[in-house]
Amino acid sequence: METLIIDGGKGTLDLRRDGILYLFWQPGVGLEEADIQAAMALVNDVCHGRGRPLLVEMTGVKTVSHAGRAAFSNPSAASRIALLGSNPVDRVLADFRGPNTHPCPTRFFTDKCEAVDWLLQDAAGAR
Repeated sequence: METLIIDGGKGTLDLRRDGILYLFWQPGVGLEEADIQAAMALVNDVCHGRGRPLLVEMTGVKTVSHAGRAAFSNPSAASRIALLGSNPVDRVLADFRGPNTHPCPTRFFTDKCEAVDWLLQDAAGAR
């Protein structure tokens, strides 16, 4: 799959060879509800109704609006979501919702290899 640009240009989506979807948000961007909805609509389109693990690179994202945060709680084709960041600000942005408000298992990581390992625990059924 070629790299897809999220509507609005703030991020990209790729399907890796291991079956993980990779959503990359550009450092320094502010995310609004429309950005999150566009990204998740693209995830759903790429998955064709089949659940896949999703790695979200959010290192350096400046803000996520309240409505954008709520949009993350909507069900999607993501079977697991690993939020990848690198600093305390990224963790605060990732921890905006309680653990029981996500539509699928969701965790924050600062190590990409750990995030991928966790995602692949559930990936065998998605390939």
